[in-house]
Amino acid sequence: MVGDNGIHTEIVMPLVSGVKDWRTAFPASDLPDPSRPYTHVAVSWGERDVFLNTPTWGDLSLPTALNAATGGDGLLHAAHYVRPGPGPSNRPLRITEAEYARLVAAIEWQIPVSPTREVYRGYASYDVFYDAPGTYHLGNTCNQWVSDVLAEAGVKTGWWTPLPGGVMKWIEKPAAD
Repeated sequence: MVGDNGIHTEIVMPLVSGVKDWRTAFPASDLPDPSRPYTHVAVSWGERDVFLNTPTWGDLSLPTALNAATGGDGLLHAAHYVRPGPGPSNRPLRITEAEYARLVAAIEWQIPVSPTREVYRGYASYDVFYDAPGTYHLGNTCNQWVSDVLAEAGVKTGWWTPLPGGVMKWIEKPAAD
């Protein structure tokens, strides 16, 4: 699935599949609440100061936003979920196993391999942040990262997708029940 909170998008994947077991890359032991029966992990990328210092969008200050827009360090966000369902904020993404393998490879490239990588507390008991390569700026936003990773997998996306609508317009809405 591709998740959208109105400002930021993420790629939601099964925690374990025939292609990848994400439990080694994003272990539940890094979470404040590792005991829940997590089934999925959502991965996204963004600017370090924004991620670490704005638990709500109301906490985003103008100086932090301006600094991010002109160049800030990247950070990965991993949120663990229990059986997330499709809906307006989570759109199912139907791709082949080969496309999923390419998506996995694109995300793996962003994960530091150091055994001493830094783990930063997330916003809730089910999410954390990790150091990641890349520089955030207006041409390389969190939503552009999701779009680029999807494109690596062969999913049709926009050329420049700095906002979530630019990502989500390419992902089919789930059928109404």
